[in-house]
Parts: sequence; structure tokens; C-alpha cells
Amino acid sequence: MVPATTATAVLTATPTANEDGAASLSAVHADVILTHILAHLDGPALASAACASSHLRYLSTQESLWSDICRATWPSTDHPRMQGLISTFPNGPRSFYSDAFPSILHHPPSSPSSSPQTINHQYYYHPSELVSAVDIHYKKKCIFSKVVETETDTFWFQSSPFRIDLLEHKDAIPTPIIGAKKNICRELEEELELTWIVVDPIGRRAANFSSWRPVSVKRHWISGEVQVKFATVMKYGEHSSAEAEMVQCGIVVSFGGEGEQGRQVMKEKALGSGERRRGEWEEWKGMYEEYVKRKEEMKERKMRREVRLDALCTALGVSIVAAFSTFLFFW
Repeated sequence: MVPATTATAVLTATPTANEDGAASLSAVHADVILTHILAHLDGPALASAACASSHLRYLSTQESLWSDICRATWPSTDHPRMQGLISTFPNGPRSFYSDAFPSILHHPPSSPSSSPQTINHQYYYHPSELVSAVDIHYKKKCIFSKVVETETDTFWFQSSPFRIDLLEHKDAIPTPIIGAKKNICRELEEELELTWIVVDPIGRRAANFSSWRPVSVKRHWISGEVQVKFATVMKYGEHSSAEAEMVQCGIVVSFGGEGEQGRQVMKEKALGSGERRRGEWEEWKGMYEEYVKRKEEMKERKMRREVRLDALCTALGVSIVAAFSTFLFFW
């Protein structure tokens, strides 16, 4: 990501026009502002600068600025396929950035009495394909970037879970990690970043399904392989948030994604009107831990039901045998 510079302070300190004829920002040539100030800002800083004045708002909407920011944040957007898709968005790269930079976040309602949102599925359409753009950064340097197209009208896609394979074992990326082996998990948790942007070419919408930073880093106790997991948890279904089924969309990096009902949620929720904002890493990790906890609780409830069913079947079998034995005895 392009680092924000002290140009923000310059914008704040610039005097505005007044009755005494003081110098105004509009007196500075537009090329100077674009080249020496705005071009050095990242996405959030550029959006903030656009709120300072109408003149800055006009300059901040230049397509070249947002194109450079998109390429710096996600190198995969430089792919010809992604360039073509981004150009179809309502405001080009600016609209794409506003969709893709924040991640999908789901929070339960503050009050249990909150009325559930009714979803009318007849208004949702099904795009014929989805385009995934994945970028992996280690210590702020891009080590992997790829664009994958997925057809959604195939039986493979309609069969849950939705999955894309980015690399084969023969395509492993050699990435040296400096430090003691015992600290590799902490190193990856702190230094590895990943984005998984899914684009709907027909609806011209995009969504980031990654938590940016890992929510889980584990080493396999047999093979010694380290698996890094990025995940976003969303609500699925028409129930209230407290009762809704939680769905995980994630990528596993071995140093790639799983989802239950994921294809439907991605097309209907996240690419449509999903809540987007760039939250703190603790939020994503907390949501993931809550999802894992609820999944374990569901597994325990299922096991208890199976135990009760087994006991019932056993009791029924014993009763039938006893009744049959009694019948034979008296017969």
C-alpha cells in the first residue's frame, strides 16, 4: 500500500481565502497539487483530502490517482482482465477501491428485539462468472499475485463448498523467513497479509473476503508444515443475527478456501449490500473465534442427538427382542 506522507499536514496547514485576500489553495497550480501532494497519499488519506474543499474534491477524483493506488495496494489489478473489469465500474478505480478496500464485517444487533432483515431472493441474479484477485504480501512486499476466473453455472460451482486452487505443489513460492524456527508462527501472524477480492463482472461490484491479517497460524505436528488462515465470517439466511447460520469464507496458505453455502452468500450478500469497512484485526479474529465456537457447539449438539438416537434405537431393539422372546415362551 502506498504510505501516507506528510502531505496531509500540508493540506491542513494551507490557508483558505478570506476578505483580506490571503492566499488560497486554489492559487496553487493543479499539477503541483496532483504530483507533489495527492499522488503521495494512500486511499483513506486521499478520501479525507477530498472532504477539505470542493477544489480538492475535484482533483481527488482523477482516475489516474485511484488507478495508481489500486495497483500499489493490489498488484493483481494490473492484470489486463482486472483492468478491463475496473474500467466498467461506475467511477472506475475509485468505485472499485471503495468496494474492495474495506472487508465484509458482520456484527450481531445491539438489542435482541431488533427486527430481522427480510431478504427477497427473487431480486438477486446469478452472474455467469466470478473473478478472484489474490495478493499476498510479506513484510509489505508482494510475494504472490494471481487472477482466477470461475464459471458459476457449472455443477462444480453449485456443489458446496466453493473453492479455488491458486497454486499446485510444483508452483511453490520460495520465501525465506529470517528468524528462529520456533518464532515462525508469530512472524507470519505479524508480517503476512492477504487480500482475496471477488468481482462480479455483470453487477460491477467487488468485495474483499479476506481478513488482511491471519486469524489462525498453526504448525502441523507431523509434517511440520505451517498453515496460515485468513477468514471472513458472514451471516447466511433470513433469520435474525442471533439465530442466523454463520458462514466462513477463507483462504488457507501452506508455507486454499473453504465455505459452507459460500457461493450463495458471496453472490447475494457480500457482492450486493454487504457491510463494508476497514476494521481492526482484532475484530476479524474475534469474529473468526466466535464462528469456531459456534461451529463446535453445533457439532456437540449433533453428537448428543446422535447419542440419543443410538440409545433410542438400542432400547427399541431390546424391546422388540424381549417381546419376541416372550411370545415364543408362551407359544
